[in-house]
Amino acid sequence: MTIELDLSGRRALVTGAGDGVGRAIAAGLASAGAEVVVNDVDPGRAEATVEELRAIGAAANAAAFDVSDWDAVRRSMASLGTIDVLVNNAGNAGVAGFGARRPFAQTDPSDWQPFLAVNLYGVLHCCRAVLPAMIEHRWGRIITIVSDAGRTGDAGGAAYGAAKAGAAGLTRSLALENGRYGITANNLSLGTMRTPATEAFWQHDSPEAEAILRGYAVRRPGDPDDVAQLVVHLASDHASWITGQTYPLNGGYSFAL
Repeated sequence: MTIELDLSGRRALVTGAGDGVGRAIAAGLASAGAEVVVNDVDPGRAEATVEELRAIGAAANAAAFDVSDWDAVRRSMASLGTIDVLVNNAGNAGVAGFGARRPFAQTDPSDWQPFLAVNLYGVLHCCRAVLPAMIEHRWGRIITIVSDAGRTGDAGGAAYGAAKAGAAGLTRSLALENGRYGITANNLSLGTMRTPATEAFWQHDSPEAEAILRGYAVRRPGDPDDVAQLVVHLASDHASWITGQTYPLNGGYSFAL
């Protein structure tokens, strides 16, 4: 049996695809033949990813909007047309001015909001926007990037972990509601990744980096291409009987039955 992951004729939207994991996912889907809509809150980053994809002969367009803004999501989706594959990748873990890690008892609601807005409400918004057309066409793939912080907890990052766990729970509900329409919904739960945003941390064999990697069976951080390959599989027809699942991509940091 020959397995070919061919997404020709499918349109995929990848949120937060201006860099890092999202850009790798967009490239993976494009390499499999999908037309890719590249979302990022920063128009320049979105356009840069589109240029890279077009350079390899892929069909790609930019869609710059903030996933945490429902009105912006709704307007953008209305202009984009049908989306066959939605990859909810946009997120934040507190690295862009959202405050230092600290115990939940030392936080207040204003600290939680940035994490909930992107990691949970952003996913809610995008799923709600694409589902009606998926149901009408009786085919769809929803793939949400979550985190081991949502599966195992995150001391010092409780709001982030709660938001990611909420997004994962939404996925399971969508899988139950929409499987009858040929729509699948799955999560990818990431461990520590090596991306442009974290490159400086991994460049040197620091005690901090070594301490993190000691917790991993495979002693390296995740690479964006590790994620892209599984996304392409889940977006394909070969994964039509896989839904409601959460796949840990974490080098063996934690396990799932």
